[in-house]
Amino acid sequence: MPTHTAVRLYDEGAEALLQRESYPEHVTLLPSESGRVEPGSRLRIMWGQDMLRDVLDGRYRAVVCGVNDADNSHGIVAQIVNLVTTSQWSESSVTSYAKMFAESVSVHAAHDREPYVLKYDLDGLMVLGLLRPKGRDHFTLPDLARGFKTISKMLAGRTDRLPVCSVSFLGARSNRLTTGEGPEAQTEPSFEGVLRTMYESGFRGDVYAAPPMWNLGHVGVFPSYPFPAGLERMRSGSS
Repeated sequence: MPTHTAVRLYDEGAEALLQRESYPEHVTLLPSESGRVEPGSRLRIMWGQDMLRDVLDGRYRAVVCGVNDADNSHGIVAQIVNLVTTSQWSESSVTSYAKMFAESVSVHAAHDREPYVLKYDLDGLMVLGLLRPKGRDHFTLPDLARGFKTISKMLAGRTDRLPVCSVSFLGARSNRLTTGEGPEAQTEPSFEGVLRTMYESGFRGDVYAAPPMWNLGHVGVFPSYPFPAGLERMRSGSS
């Protein structure tokens, strides 16, 4: 067998200057499970990447995020429309459109199951905005499941809307995510729970990790979902 020399990451011995113990914010990335390679079989998790910069660099044709009919000034949708120079949308017009749509639905389709997905065309970039149910200050996992089923249908066969990425909906300021209603309305789901919901709804795009996850460097994370089968065996107590 050939002898492999040690791989160096940096020039001039910078490895010694960048030991993880010196940086409280970091992630511990584990290798994904090897096996048969099949297209459309996973969600890719974007650890360490800047979603806004990637979108502005033209790496995606569609972006999934949350919108509401009251105030989107703290959401990523506001940052996107303000930075895409060819867009005629603004934070205020995004909110006005969401409000108009929500009011129309409350009159003409009051019994429909929410949430709905609004399309914002930014001249080469499509924002698919999951509309927060009217009268609530949060999404729930069932909302996410219904929304991503619709989004998956909107993406099916539409190569002009691919590649696509999504926020994780965790740690949100404008459109927080909870596990459910009632007592569960105060509990944010796990990242695994969000990924499972998106995946089971048919979504196969990229998902960007939330900034607070940088404080969990003591826990190993994987680059894609579904996670390796070994994790479930470990949870069940098997070796």
